[in-house]
Amino acid sequence: MPDKQVHTNEVSSVRRMMRTRRKPLALLLSLPGVWCSLAGAQEAPPPDIAKSDGLVLRTVRALVDNPLAGGDDVPMYVRGMALTGRTNVDATVDGDAEARKYRSFVKGDRLTYDQDTDEVVAHGNARLSQGGNLFVGPEAHMYTGAGDGYMLTPTYRLMSGGGGKSERADIEANNVVTLQRGTYSGCATCTEDGKTPAWYIKASEFEFDQEQQEGTVYNGILFFQGVPILASPYLSFPTSNERRSGFLAPTFTQSSRTGFELATPYYFNIAPNRDLTITPRIMTKRGVMGVGDFRYLEPTYSGLFHIEYLPKDRVTGDARYTFTWQHSQALGYGVNAYVNFTKVSDDTYPDDFGSGTNFQTGVQRVYNREAGLTWSYGDWSFLARVLKYQVLSPTAPQYESVPELSATYNKLDFHGFDFTMPIRYNRFQIASWTGQPNGERIYAQPTLSYPILTPGYFIVPKVIFNAAAYNVDYPNGSTMQSSITRTVPTVSLDTGLTFERPLTLFGTAMKQTLEPRFFYVYTPYRNQSSIPIFDSAVADFNLAEIFSENSFIGVDRIQDANRVTAALTSRLIDAETGVERGRVWYAQRYNIQQSRVTMPGGVPEDAGVSDFLVGGSALLYSNITFSTAVQYSPSTSQFNRSDVGVTWRPGERKVFNLYYRYLRNPPPVVGQTALTVTPINQIELSGQWPITPRFGIVGRLNYSITDKTFIDALAGFEYDADCWAFRIGLQRYATNATTTTSRVFAQLELKGLTKSGNSATEAFKVGVPGYQPPPTNQIPSRFSNYE
Repeated sequence: MPDKQVHTNEVSSVRRMMRTRRKPLALLLSLPGVWCSLAGAQEAPPPDIAKSDGLVLRTVRALVDNPLAGGDDVPMYVRGMALTGRTNVDATVDGDAEARKYRSFVKGDRLTYDQDTDEVVAHGNARLSQGGNLFVGPEAHMYTGAGDGYMLTPTYRLMSGGGGKSERADIEANNVVTLQRGTYSGCATCTEDGKTPAWYIKASEFEFDQEQQEGTVYNGILFFQGVPILASPYLSFPTSNERRSGFLAPTFTQSSRTGFELATPYYFNIAPNRDLTITPRIMTKRGVMGVGDFRYLEPTYSGLFHIEYLPKDRVTGDARYTFTWQHSQALGYGVNAYVNFTKVSDDTYPDDFGSGTNFQTGVQRVYNREAGLTWSYGDWSFLARVLKYQVLSPTAPQYESVPELSATYNKLDFHGFDFTMPIRYNRFQIASWTGQPNGERIYAQPTLSYPILTPGYFIVPKVIFNAAAYNVDYPNGSTMQSSITRTVPTVSLDTGLTFERPLTLFGTAMKQTLEPRFFYVYTPYRNQSSIPIFDSAVADFNLAEIFSENSFIGVDRIQDANRVTAALTSRLIDAETGVERGRVWYAQRYNIQQSRVTMPGGVPEDAGVSDFLVGGSALLYSNITFSTAVQYSPSTSQFNRSDVGVTWRPGERKVFNLYYRYLRNPPPVVGQTALTVTPINQIELSGQWPITPRFGIVGRLNYSITDKTFIDALAGFEYDADCWAFRIGLQRYATNATTTTSRVFAQLELKGLTKSGNSATEAFKVGVPGYQPPPTNQIPSRFSNYE
């Protein structure tokens, strides 16, 4: 009987509220455990979900925002244990009281509603939310019609995940939050659990614009672990993972060449298709360098500018700089233009200033200065370009192409035939003090093949005609021939078979293949000793070269050949997944007669068998990969090359790499005159390993066994906390044959305030193959909080 009386009182209260609300803002009320709707306040459910027992939930593909159109309004829902009020005046809800409207809600021990001011006030344990931002305090005010509100002495958490405390919070309907005399931190633990966050900002005023996803601080002090580290009258930062203007994480470096460095990048999000990063690079030994990166992307063109400028080097007394411009543009009708230009102030610039925090194993000494046009039309493609270089000492100058004009015709599968014909003209020039000639070259290489490709075998006969004409400008007094022509035909035949059989290995169904391959090439001898070397070199002896028609790169030398290459490959393939679990291969060439064409100072290739190549790879236990390749000379009974690599990946952010490299006769370095060089005999170790869930190490050692010295070394440590991350790296690398550079770089990232930018993780990625950075903190969606 008492339960029935309570229910009667509740229904009477609902009827009284129904009579009082005749405005467009409908009031929906629920008392203990029961949601009730006002007549006319909601539309009837669609027929497909209207049931005799109530509403039926339907799934939707995604949660989406449904903004109100101009002039629209929605009901306000009220819930509590007891309701009292006066018609068209006010209402009071007691006991676990709650009012909701659109994207806002307010909760408290008691709610009072004033109809004239359209204000809901929560008293005791108040909780106010607007657009996903949550504020907790003793009292909250919300204006339901305008969607605004405020709270005194709140603890707050923003939709972006950050939060803090303040003396007053003002919440606007346009998703702008203003805080007076408070604190803010991107740490999620700082909002309601009472802990002091690892980092926070204390300021006289904060403004958070949820639409612009940006926070602004006035008269703020940044604290880290309770210690003030930065003070500023104005500071802005992004509140989401989207691209926003603001500071990136600073990097600290101690280098033997530049001293102590501090680089603090600032990122300008100019537009969705343009951005600018400006980095002051403060170096105690050198001075203050300005670094700028501007990127742009348009429907018809894109590119970037990069500049580094030091007005006066404290060591040399000179201005030091580097400038790069890369640009590509579509001009219409299939025509495209591009520019790739770099200028460095002096020969020692890359030795002294390196490349920021990027991992290095040496320095670049040849820079392109190239501009050109390309055009594609049907089966034709055209190129016109000027290719020049800036070559830094001690590297010798290189030939520049001023200009290069080329046209290529490709006709594939024309009645089974493939035909291609590149035609290229170059005007080569080089510094006069080198004593080398300038010259012109026109070259054509029509090629006709008839590939026969089937699942079980392939046959590819090919005919190549190499034609070239030279006009060489020798220095005065030279008796060398200035006009040279050369025509060399080449025929080749490439064929192979594929056999396959089922196999069970360690209880796993496999497929094993056996793939023999034969390659024959014939090119008659032509004396080419009078032709200068403009852009050619000896090709590296490997699987690609052993199946090629010419053993030289470029067109200044066409090797005479009468030889056969034989190879055999066998693979193990998982029958269920198709993953290749293992492979072994062998290849060797037999010269029927001696090849007499060489590079200047080279030795002819004798008749008989060549070095053989053998290698293999395997995927073991899903986390260990092994690969090897060996070049062995039967005539000298020596290994000329050996490459062995093992990679172990036992889990996330765990990797270990071991490589061994041996090369008896490495090719000369560009600009090196001596043909006898020191063999490469190196071992490289690298890896990444977490010591604890938060602390991990990375490392790399590249050691020369021949020279008994480290070529480069890297030791890195990273600590990743919830609210911040710290990374430090120690590196040593050779800048040239006689000098090395050592440096220590460190970076502190305050999550939610700065982005990592060009961080120390980039150095770890380059130095350790397979390195995985810590996961990025995800900004929570406002749909993730259903309170």
